[in-house]
Amino acid sequence: MVRRVLSLTSGRIAVAVLAVIALLAVLGPLLAPQDPLAQSDNALAGMSGAHWLGTDHLGRDVLSRLLDGSRISVLGSLEVALTALVVGAIPGILSVYLGRTFEWITLRLADTLVALPFLLFAVAVIALLGNGITQAMLVTGVLVSPLFYRVSRAATLGVARSQYVEAAVISGASVGWVVRRHVWVKVLPPIAVALAQTIGTGFVIVSSLTFLGIGVQPPDPTWGGLLASDLGYLGQRPWAPFVPALLIMVTVWACNLLADAIRDVSGEAGRALIDHRKARLHKAAPAPAGGTR
Repeated sequence: MVRRVLSLTSGRIAVAVLAVIALLAVLGPLLAPQDPLAQSDNALAGMSGAHWLGTDHLGRDVLSRLLDGSRISVLGSLEVALTALVVGAIPGILSVYLGRTFEWITLRLADTLVALPFLLFAVAVIALLGNGITQAMLVTGVLVSPLFYRVSRAATLGVARSQYVEAAVISGASVGWVVRRHVWVKVLPPIAVALAQTIGTGFVIVSSLTFLGIGVQPPDPTWGGLLASDLGYLGQRPWAPFVPALLIMVTVWACNLLADAIRDVSGEAGRALIDHRKARLHKAAPAPAGGTR
């Protein structure tokens, strides 16, 4: 699948952008030209050789804070996506095989999570467990998990009705063997699409929460936190919110572009597999009696 995604122009662009963002998350704190927490008397300074993006209201270097804050923003979005994947996809697959009781319970839980406003619920949990990005992202990932539950359940239902899966179940194959051997391969493409979309959604959620000061301890920098602080000084630095907002928008756009590329590749692979099976059935079909005229 990776090669087919990279064969598309949209896939290459998305992977290139996300690779740059990943490098910023890994190397950003090391590349920061100054201490992102160091304050100075040179507050709200414009762009210069010493401060490429200027300084904030406390005299801290904005570029250094952007680079250092990229790690929290990226890790937070990945935490949301992976939590949602584990909490949603596994019950979604198993709900098809573990009986009506498990199916009913998981469906009701998914409906309940969809009805909960993630922002208010995240604030409530943080008030109980303390302000931290890990707590906030775990809670948010659980609230986003119904997307993976519905995607994995729908894909599993389609595979479970196929003849080769029914034959495996009748022959005595265990649920774990069926899931590993037949179901997971078919469910993986739609889950990959949902994962890419959820990472983009995670960036929006992390930025929204940190914009409000939730999930991060000051003075730790984040893209959302920088955007919030810059909005308070638009009269002195009207261009300042542009950079963190652009980073957030480009990252979310690249995640959605990657999801579209995976969806296109999955559709082409599915059609090719169907055409291949039809061709094999046509070759295996017996010739009509009496031959052709």
